Amino acid sequence: MKHFFNRRENIVTEALDGLLLTSSKGRLARLDSFPDIKVILRADWDKSKVAIISGGGAGHEPSHAGFVGKGMLTAAVSGEIFASPSVDAVLTAIRAVAGEKGALLIVKNYTGDRLNFGLAAEKARAEGFDVEMVIVADDIAIPGINQPRGVAGTLFVHKIAGYHAERGEDLKTVAAHAAAAAGDIVSLGMSLSTCSVPGQAHEDRLGENEGELGLGIHGEPGVERITLQPVANIVSTMVARLSPTLREGASHCLLINNLGAVPPLEMTVIANAVLSSPLGHRLRLIIGPAPMMTALNMNGFSLSLIRLDAVREAALTAAVEPHAWMPAVERHEIQIIAAPRTSAGLNGANGMAGENSRNRRLITALCEHLISQETELNRLDGRVGDGDTGSTVASGARSVLARLDTLPLDRPAATLASLGEILGTSMGGSSGVLLSIFFTAAAKTMADKADISAALLAGLDRMTFYGGAAVGDRTMVDALSPALQALASGDVIAAAKAAAAGAESTKTMMKARAGRASYVGERDLAGVADPGAVAVAGAFGVVASLA
Repeated sequence: MKHFFNRRENIVTEALDGLLLTSSKGRLARLDSFPDIKVILRADWDKSKVAIISGGGAGHEPSHAGFVGKGMLTAAVSGEIFASPSVDAVLTAIRAVAGEKGALLIVKNYTGDRLNFGLAAEKARAEGFDVEMVIVADDIAIPGINQPRGVAGTLFVHKIAGYHAERGEDLKTVAAHAAAAAGDIVSLGMSLSTCSVPGQAHEDRLGENEGELGLGIHGEPGVERITLQPVANIVSTMVARLSPTLREGASHCLLINNLGAVPPLEMTVIANAVLSSPLGHRLRLIIGPAPMMTALNMNGFSLSLIRLDAVREAALTAAVEPHAWMPAVERHEIQIIAAPRTSAGLNGANGMAGENSRNRRLITALCEHLISQETELNRLDGRVGDGDTGSTVASGARSVLARLDTLPLDRPAATLASLGEILGTSMGGSSGVLLSIFFTAAAKTMADKADISAALLAGLDRMTFYGGAAVGDRTMVDALSPALQALASGDVIAAAKAAAAGAESTKTMMKARAGRASYVGERDLAGVADPGAVAVAGAFGVVASLA
């Protein structure tokens, strides 16, 4: 695996300095014991309230230092990647931030963290500090285990303890709220890959079509491997494991945590699956989806739940200073607002469907051909663009077929206008809007004079005016323009041949002057036809076959 870093031994200290340099001035600081003892703390801390201290190994960013700030942690103690900080580091943090009201240590349930934080607490007490410690063991992945792991649910405890400390409550009260919260949290993770540590050789133990349920935030093996499947099925499995641990009839807060490498697009799909599951009706608050307790670059996510009462809800919804904390939102249904409709609708000037068997057969054949070419056009576009031309064209074709019975097929101008509206709405990217312009302009000309060739040339004129492409620019225009010129003479066969020749000519055009291909170098363009031109040539081939 490839990583961005300088030297492995400096990666944690450089990352913490990066956090400090990009935080608001005067908000965060580090102790001068850096880099041997890595403690990030509030720069404005006056020791007048209970100090909240947490930490652990690095690699879980933004945890733990990212949650230092008013309303959450007072200080975070960092070890090296996945390594617990030393006793001296934790003790130094206690000395730095604990005042008369004392300090609460929040510790994830791993042996190294328990021992180092625990011994530091004992030493601090011997020095006269008032210290309490809460251990979080929220992972339910392995049933019946004596020492469950502490994972992303720890963030609930950070937030709740920070809220009560900020209100000025005493140490025993703050610790009691934190301990009670820790006992009411359950978490479960799922990943499609293990994580890789910068500077170390990486070998993923999972097969190409395997995922792992219940793996730890340090890449520890999960409870079981599962085959790759739709996210709704994965979420259903996780919900089935989590639900029996929840108190019946209670409301809960859900934290949807990105373990590091899941794209935002996929995280929102996961969120939709969770909130659409039976678990969704048991939720009152949602936090995320966001990377909050990560495992370096693990391609996975976790779900954490805490039972709510009025006090916890107030704590979890209170505003805090750290930007890494995602504000909780109330569970709600999707709001739908009616889209504005034109008086003409999608069926032309009078909104009435009409029948013409010849036009129906032509449009059907064209759409079916374009859909059949989806994979091939995507392959071509993957060589010279972003790989979606086939999907974009097929999406437009499917939308036309779906609305075929509503089209005014007996009125050519209205049919062209309808095609323009459908493609402008359902066919994404520049291709969709360009074809919408083409058919819309053609419709206007056709309404003035019933000449299909002249109408299509008028559409081409407007499309090239707005799109900026001309013959020779390596776009669909290289096939469309010569085909329409030939069609003006009434020869459909000649038009199909001209389109095919135009598409073929794009293979030797070593520089694109429009579209995504204009960002691609000559080496990658050589010998590859423009996918838009290929689509146009195929369409004219269909027209010729039906002539």
